[in-house]
Amino acid sequence: METTNTDGLKEQLIAVDPEFRELAREHGRYEQRLSELSALQYPSDEEQLEEVTLKKKKLAVKDQMQAIMLRHQSAGSTAH
Repeated sequence: METTNTDGLKEQLIAVDPEFRELAREHGRYEQRLSELSALQYPSDEEQLEEVTLKKKKLAVKDQMQAIMLRHQSAGSTAH
């Protein structure tokens, strides 16, 4: 049930928060590129480095999204 609440909050924030929406897009772009890189049978050194870098960037974006979600949840719980 927690996942459903989290998914709903993400959808709501994507709809109303431009910063969150851009972070979600960025996260999706990183995910897509990581899928492409992981499909390579023999990635070059540059591609391996790109994969590591993208994983770090993706995690940083996810952390930013989580912070926004927590802020929104805190604001919602104090409003009740």
